Amino acid sequence: MATTSSVCCYCGVGCGVLVESEGDRITGVRGDPAHPANFGRLCTKGSTLHLTARAEGRLLYPELRATRDAPRRRASWDEALSHAADRFAQTIARHGPDAVAFYISGQLLTEDYYVFNKLARGLAGTNNVDTNSRLCMSSAVAGYKLTLGADAPPACYEDIDHADLIFIAGSNTAWAHPIVYRRIEDARARSPGLRVIVVDPRRTATAADADLHLALEPGSDVALFNAMLCVLITEGFVNRDYIAAHTENFAEVERVARTYTPERAARITGVPAADIVRAARRFGTAGAALSLYCQGLNQSSHGTDNNAALINLHLATGQIGRPGAGPFSLTGQPNAMGGREVGGMATVLPGHRDPANPQHRAEIARLWGVPELPATPGKTAVELFQALDTGAVKAVWIACTNPAHSMPEQALVRRALEHAEFVVVQEAFRGAETCAYADVLLPAATWGEKEGTMTNSERRISRVRAAVPPPGAARPDWEIAADFARHLGRRLGRDALSTFAYRSAEDVFNEHREVTRGRDLDITGLTYGLLETLGPQQWPFPEGAQTGQTRLYADGVFPTATGRAHFHATEHRGVAEDVDEGYPLRLLTGRLRDQWHTMTRTGTVARLFAHEEEPLLTMHADDLAGCGLRDGDLAAISSRRGTAVLRARASKELKRGQVFVPMHWGRGFLSSSGAVQLRRVRVDAVRVRPPLVPAGAEARGGAGRAGQPVVARSGVPATQRGCGRYARRAAGMDGRAGLRRTPSFRPRRHLRRARWRGARSARREDARAARPAARHGEPGRARLRGSRARHLQARPRRVRPVDRRAPRR
Repeated sequence: MATTSSVCCYCGVGCGVLVESEGDRITGVRGDPAHPANFGRLCTKGSTLHLTARAEGRLLYPELRATRDAPRRRASWDEALSHAADRFAQTIARHGPDAVAFYISGQLLTEDYYVFNKLARGLAGTNNVDTNSRLCMSSAVAGYKLTLGADAPPACYEDIDHADLIFIAGSNTAWAHPIVYRRIEDARARSPGLRVIVVDPRRTATAADADLHLALEPGSDVALFNAMLCVLITEGFVNRDYIAAHTENFAEVERVARTYTPERAARITGVPAADIVRAARRFGTAGAALSLYCQGLNQSSHGTDNNAALINLHLATGQIGRPGAGPFSLTGQPNAMGGREVGGMATVLPGHRDPANPQHRAEIARLWGVPELPATPGKTAVELFQALDTGAVKAVWIACTNPAHSMPEQALVRRALEHAEFVVVQEAFRGAETCAYADVLLPAATWGEKEGTMTNSERRISRVRAAVPPPGAARPDWEIAADFARHLGRRLGRDALSTFAYRSAEDVFNEHREVTRGRDLDITGLTYGLLETLGPQQWPFPEGAQTGQTRLYADGVFPTATGRAHFHATEHRGVAEDVDEGYPLRLLTGRLRDQWHTMTRTGTVARLFAHEEEPLLTMHADDLAGCGLRDGDLAAISSRRGTAVLRARASKELKRGQVFVPMHWGRGFLSSSGAVQLRRVRVDAVRVRPPLVPAGAEARGGAGRAGQPVVARSGVPATQRGCGRYARRAAGMDGRAGLRRTPSFRPRRHLRRARWRGARSARREDARAARPAARHGEPGRARLRGSRARHLQARPRRVRPVDRRAPRR
């Protein structure tokens, strides 16, 4: 058995893993005790990675179709890439370079990202290259650049051990970043004086553990932070010396903040004024205050303002650039940070450069050996699919992401993919919904089969190593992109043979390294060899350095034109789509502990269903009753964009007027795209009702994440209540008196089985399943309750294979 050191492919914590393999098969995974991100710990998802490394469902060979109505057929790599190059070249010749686009992923390695960026801008001549990270991290990027001057998180995980106050905003860290939360728990155990404040509309697992929970109304973050700043100013907790020496524009921010008294903010946020004052005093008196924040701030119609308003608190108190202090954005995807480094979004160039800056474009053109880079702004993720829908973009290349499931406004996205003249999908697994739209389908290597690097939330670069070869004819993503570039270059009459002459991932990294020279993220001192010797390192790591920089801005100098941090004045603007009479409830969405993204990988592991076996629509008990629903009834939740049928459950986590739907479940498990189908780009309104509605029985309720409105209707037939879960309550038991199949809800076979599979198959899959019950992400045995649980535990059953959706990388 061989053991290979690598990195987990889930969230942005960047945990080190040791991958065990035999021949071409991955047999196990465990945490790497030497990796500074996790010191050997893994969450439930990471500890089961080896169970997702299966051969079934993989794409093994290229496929193409000459026309949209023809079936795809197997092709060689040269035939597939030649066909794709012909179509892209024809599109560029007829309609210009901005008629093509590339949509890539925060799950790509840095080397993959780099080659795609160079292909789009340096060869195809378009800035239309964007990533699914746009949907989760672009607000954090903009917030950092607006205030601190660069997209560079100034803090690190080590700061958790030095903080006196941890201020968590818009993040259920205990479930979304379990290993980070375990470190917080350890710090609290060592330091009883450490306080935790959580800002979240729901009483999540993280909020329940907090010393103070500020349960604000969705979309009111700016009002809360401004009110806290008002208290800091009026009670003398601001650091005037630091402000004078290292910042600018504080006078304007102070003027705005003074208008947000705690009493005014209480009316906006729903948080008692006394709690706002209490939170501000704790922030102002803390020796070191560390903020951790994620999608609750970012995924908003004013996400940049949310980020900036929070960073204002740190600048006003000088809580930045020292141990235990700073604004720390937690990254959702494993390499969203690496993508930002190499210019993987339409709004950035490699090395944290700006595509709108002529000097920056000239620098990259010189480094790449091309005449010039395009000046026309590129289309961001949502704009890209809107352009596909209208025909402004004719051809699109999609790599390592599944927009036909994960993008908001699903009707538009699917229509856009149907309207597109040419679609290339580069994917590891056949079951991804986007594959159905592919004119050319290219098999890519995935986790455990690739070489390269990733950068985690704390700017730490780790080596990713291949434990086994890719199956069939699958290839690494960077290699596919480079080969396509050489094919396309010949058709465009440009020299791509020399500019894309990479022989290994290390060649790509070395070029990327040189692009960072002299920039805020300078890594010219890093090499693959050094990473092998010293282990993962944080940037900047310039040439000649002995180690990376743990935290930034300790000297009070910021990467802005003046060298000063910039206070950004923000005003409360509320949600983009408020509740109304037709859609009176606010929809919140978020992650579950044991699932990730669209479940294309985690959904293949039976034990991960033991925590939450099905998607639930949770709401306050009073709202549930007001909609004419009982706990466990099916409800149809509707927004102005679509409807999903889910089981309703009363929850004490939510205030009245709010409902919660997890983001993960989609068409692989439901007859709809789930929560994503309800969402638009920003904030939406929804409604809830049972799927079978007798005439005249209607009650309303319902809305969306960060404030999206919804409606609920009553009237579930008595014969449907209490007749069992899944198919029975969905009225799907054909032949049973009083029941009929409901077209809006089709329970899938593997979802119906999930309840009993969770505990039984866990024993078979891994001997380690006999551990204690999971706690904040630690792997453990499922705990079942009730007569069904006793039956399962008393009568062992042979676990049959289940239909699996294809895992995404």
